[in-house]
Amino acid sequence: MEIMYILIGCSVLLALVFLCAFFWANKSGQHDDTYTPSVRILFDDEIIEEEEK
Repeated sequence: MEIMYILIGCSVLLALVFLCAFFWANKSGQHDDTYTPSVRILFDDEIIEEEEK
């Protein structure tokens, strides 16, 4: 039964770590640009034409 207390404590600690990581990423602007990634596939890359010899 003691192992259950250890596992519950570890899972709560891990959940708090992930919650802190989420808030840190949100505060640092990780989730600010939600539009560009969805349309990035639509933009063509520049094609560099090779000079004819």
